[in-house]
Amino acid sequence: MPHRHGSLLSASIWMFVLSLLLFWLPLLGPLLAGFVGGRKAGDLGTAVLAVFLPGIFFGLMLFFLSTLLMGLPLLGLVAGAGGLMLALAHVGPLLLGAILGALV
Repeated sequence: MPHRHGSLLSASIWMFVLSLLLFWLPLLGPLLAGFVGGRKAGDLGTAVLAVFLPGIFFGLMLFFLSTLLMGLPLLGLVAGAGGLMLALAHVGPLLLGAILGALV
């Protein structure tokens, strides 16, 4: 099986953007975003690592922005943790798509 070269950053960006654009497709959207990101990643290890980066980025940005807008760090922590949990719930189909994309 030939080794394909891919990029972790490119795969993460593709997964993040496609996940945002296809949010209205509950299961198919993240599966498709993961498949495209897995193809861009090149190999299985990079694809699996690229799955978790958009979720962590989203949770951290939500934490920082909610803390900045509210002025209350504790409330920002709760909002950021909730956003992180939502993003991680999105990871299941994204991970399955990334594995399929990397193996195809």
